Amino acid sequence: MSPLSLSPSSASSKGKKSSIWDIHKKQKQRAIEKKSQKKHIPLADLAIFAQQLASMLEAGLPLVNAMGALEEQMENLFLKAIIRDVRSDVASGNTLSKALKKYPNAFPRLFVSMVEAGEASGTLGEIMGKIAVYIQETVNLNKKVKGALTYPVVVIGLALSLIVVLMIFVIPVFSQMFADFGSELPGPTLFLIGISNFLKANIIFILIGAAGAFYFIRRFFRTPQGRVFKDKLIQMLPIVGALSKKINLSRFCRTYSILLKSGVPVLQSLEICASISNNTYIEGACRNFAKQVSSGGQLSDAIAEASYFPSLVGHMSKAGEQSGNIDDMMNKIADFYDIEVNSTIDSLSSLIEPFLITTLGIIIGGIVMAMFLPIFKLSSLVAQ
Repeated sequence: MSPLSLSPSSASSKGKKSSIWDIHKKQKQRAIEKKSQKKHIPLADLAIFAQQLASMLEAGLPLVNAMGALEEQMENLFLKAIIRDVRSDVASGNTLSKALKKYPNAFPRLFVSMVEAGEASGTLGEIMGKIAVYIQETVNLNKKVKGALTYPVVVIGLALSLIVVLMIFVIPVFSQMFADFGSELPGPTLFLIGISNFLKANIIFILIGAAGAFYFIRRFFRTPQGRVFKDKLIQMLPIVGALSKKINLSRFCRTYSILLKSGVPVLQSLEICASISNNTYIEGACRNFAKQVSSGGQLSDAIAEASYFPSLVGHMSKAGEQSGNIDDMMNKIADFYDIEVNSTIDSLSSLIEPFLITTLGIIIGGIVMAMFLPIFKLSSLVAQ
């Protein structure tokens, strides 16, 4: 027997390890498939999926083969499992839209409705391309907004952490040193030492209370009354309220435009716009629009009567209806508000930085001055 040949026991051990690995792999796959039923897929991954599927369909590749190719190259494991199941449904004779409806958390209603329209008109590849462009524009807008908010949130978080460290660990050292002086302390110093003692004694309760308040506020904002209250509160905030309104208007106009271009009926388009808006003002307006349109009215007239919508939207939608290209006109309105949003975000970013630096400088400088006042007082007494 050759020295390189495997003994029966080693071959059996190798086969056993391989079978255990296969079992573990199948269990992991089943767990992913189970979680994928309720998994929310990131919009960026959906944009890639729609764009690649559109390219394959427009190149003449059959839908089942295109889904198989997407499954092989998809990096998101949950989306990979979803594509595998959707491909199986399509191969068994179901339509793509019907297969996608099994995953409402992964594929938004707008996505499924546009796929249905594409299947009905025989232009699924073209519709998937429009979906990809729409989702990518939404992703870019979200990145722009999040990027503008990241800097102030990080700076405020670091500043609060620094202030808490100063109040809990540094101020007590000065407090003990001042107690050894035996002299009367200035009012600002006594006030700061009092806050420091309170934080040091109750920091755990404060953190628990803050976490509990955050949890209950978050749950309240998910209720119908909480959503209305949150939208009213945001609308009242300076700058932020106007920015939020422009984002909501841009999202409504662009969504309505792409749905009409895809062949989705007007009432269904309004219903979808309401469901994906995540804003109670837009939801209420869409319901009123649907009532007036269903009773024979014009959408532009309904928009003109809506207090949340500026007169610009009403005038431009009226012009679009008169010229017969309301979908293009709504898309132009969305482009206009996107430019306004970008301009507001750039201005806000340039204003936030000096404001934060000045505010934090005043707070931390006040803490330092309050701590050094007794030292200045002691130095003047020694000099006298």
